[in-house]
Amino acid sequence: MIRERIKQYYRQDNLNCAITTLKILGEKFAVPINDQVLDAAVGMHGAGGSRAQCGLVEGTLLFLGIWGRKNSLSDDDIIDACREFATTFTARFGSLLCKELRPEGFSPDNPPHLCEPLTCATIIFSIEFITECSKKYGLPTNTT
Repeated sequence: MIRERIKQYYRQDNLNCAITTLKILGEKFAVPINDQVLDAAVGMHGAGGSRAQCGLVEGTLLFLGIWGRKNSLSDDDIIDACREFATTFTARFGSLLCKELRPEGFSPDNPPHLCEPLTCATIIFSIEFITECSKKYGLPTNTT
């Protein structure tokens, strides 16, 4: 399901990595993502292509806030989850920065959809992370 959604969102819908992450996590955890949030994420692919913080990270961080609120977590718990996600993401993938995760940048010479394999790996990582957070906070771990 994840690979197919990534292909659809990248190739057919021309969505960026942050929106793709938000939409897939929303589907997996049955959390509706408001259109305003998706609108706000339009420029979150390496901070507007500047290769700063990666949209794959930003999408999950945004989702953690939405998911945390939906599940009545405190602000401190949401903040802790975001910090832990950033720490474990860095340990697993080596960086939070697009320029390090995608060293080629955003050149017209790049093959299309260069980040698909990384997107798949990071979304699987995010799903596993959120599932563990669910257990930590005594929440249901069901995903769709």
